[in-house]
Amino acid sequence: MNHMTVVEDRPRYGHGREALLRAVITVVSEGGLRNLTYRSVAAQAGVTHGLVRHHFGSRDALIEAALDYALEQSLSESSLGPSLTSLEEFAASLAALIDLDPDLQAFQFELVLESRRNPELLPYAQRLYEGYRSATQAALIALGFQGESLSWLVFAALDGLAFQQVVFGTAHQTTQGIHQLQLLLASSTEPANSNQAMSLT
Repeated sequence: MNHMTVVEDRPRYGHGREALLRAVITVVSEGGLRNLTYRSVAAQAGVTHGLVRHHFGSRDALIEAALDYALEQSLSESSLGPSLTSLEEFAASLAALIDLDPDLQAFQFELVLESRRNPELLPYAQRLYEGYRSATQAALIALGFQGESLSWLVFAALDGLAFQQVVFGTAHQTTQGIHQLQLLLASSTEPANSNQAMSLT
């Protein structure tokens, strides 16, 4: 009886498409976007590279799907969006979210930085940031703050805190930064409804 080595064409962890997207995130966060290939994703997921090609068809489609997944995961776990009721909630989970899945955040920053060198990636980076800016603006509007320029500024602060935590592991500084941002917003004269501008206690 001949014994043959069989490659089981299923991801090692998770199931199907999501497991492949997680493999994309790991490959890029550890080795950069330039190391992203069907073979590298397949090796990470424990499948043949033909399965990766079958699911996504092209490298661009692979990047786009992974980016959408990363944005969806980040926003679903964050305290950004239109359901906020107090400033204490605003971005309060950011540090914990980054510590929970640093590869997810590193993947996004890798793509944004690579878009500076590769203009073909710029639309993906712009789409990613627009998603975060929109969520930030929705959260601020829910708290009574109006103005696109304010949401751009607040998102830029959150983005910078997230980047520094991913690079330096400074979760405590992120938490302190969020607290200071909450205080600045609470003392702002810009809220459309002063009754919704809750002070921190």
